[in-house]
Amino acid sequence: MPSPAQPSVLPAKTTGRSRHRSPMAAPQSFLWIRRAILTFLTAFVLLPVYVMISSSLKPLQDVSGKFHWIPSGLTVKPYIDIWDTVPLARYFVNSLIVAGAATVLSVIIAVFSAYAVSRYKFRGKRVFTVTVLSTQMFPGILFLLPLFLIFVNIGNSTGVALYGSRGGLILTYLTFSLPFSIWMLIGYFDSIPRDLDEAALVDGCGPIRALFRVVVPAAVPGIVAVAVYAFMTAWGEVLFASVMTNDTTRTLAVGLQGYATQNDVYWNQVMAASLVVSVPIVAGFLLLQRYLVAGLTAGAVK
Repeated sequence: MPSPAQPSVLPAKTTGRSRHRSPMAAPQSFLWIRRAILTFLTAFVLLPVYVMISSSLKPLQDVSGKFHWIPSGLTVKPYIDIWDTVPLARYFVNSLIVAGAATVLSVIIAVFSAYAVSRYKFRGKRVFTVTVLSTQMFPGILFLLPLFLIFVNIGNSTGVALYGSRGGLILTYLTFSLPFSIWMLIGYFDSIPRDLDEAALVDGCGPIRALFRVVVPAAVPGIVAVAVYAFMTAWGEVLFASVMTNDTTRTLAVGLQGYATQNDVYWNQVMAASLVVSVPIVAGFLLLQRYLVAGLTAGAVK
C-alpha cells in the first residue's frame, strides 16, 4: 500500500533585514556616520591636490588674482617654463644623487649593524642600542652648527671639501636616517628565526654568506621600509640643504625658492614644479607600498 503523503514543511518567511543582516552587524546610523567622516577626510586630502593641479595649469595672471575653482583657461606652459626659470634639471640630478647615495649607504650600514646587534652578544651592546635610539630625541637643528664647523675645519686642514659638496650633504643625511634604520632593522631581524642562520652555518656558510643568502631575503620588507624612509628624508629636507649647499650642489627642496623673485612669485610654476618633484616619491610609494607596510609592522607580533 502506498504510504500517506508526508506534509511538506515550508520555511518560515523571513524579512530582508533578518536575511541579510547578522546580529553583530553595525547599526545603520554608525555606517552613515562612518561614510560621512570618510567622505570629509577624502575631500580634506584631495582638495589641496586639486588646488595644486588647477593652479599649475593656469596662466600667471589667473593664479595671482582671485582664486576660481573652475579654471577659465588651461595651459601647459608652466610645466615648460619651470625648466628655464631655475636650473630645475640640475637640482633634480643633485637630489637624485644625494638621496640615492644616502639611501644605499643607510641600507648597507644598517643591515650589517642590525645583524650584529640581533645575532651576537658583545660588550656594550645595550649601550650601543640605547645610544642609537636616543639620537632620535634631539631636533635636527641642534646638529646644524656642529656639522657646519666640522666640515669647515676638515676642509681647512685636509683640503677635502665637505661643505658645499654632495658628499658632505650625504654624510649629513646619514646622521638622521642611519640611527632609525638600524633600530628598525634590529626589530625586524629579531623576528626572523635564528634556526635559519644555524641551518645555513651547518650547510657550510659563513656568517656573511648566511646573512646575504638567508637573512636578507627574509628581511626584504624591512629593508625596503628602511630604504623608503631614508630616501624620503633626504629628498624633502630643507634646513641642512639650504646651509650645506651652494648654487652648484643645491637640491630640489631648496631650489624651489628660486621661483620667488623680488618682484613677483611664479605661483603656477611653483605648483607645477612641486608636482614634478613629488612624482618620484609617489611612484616609489605606490610600487613599494606592500613591502613598506609589512616592514613597518614587523616585530609587532612575535
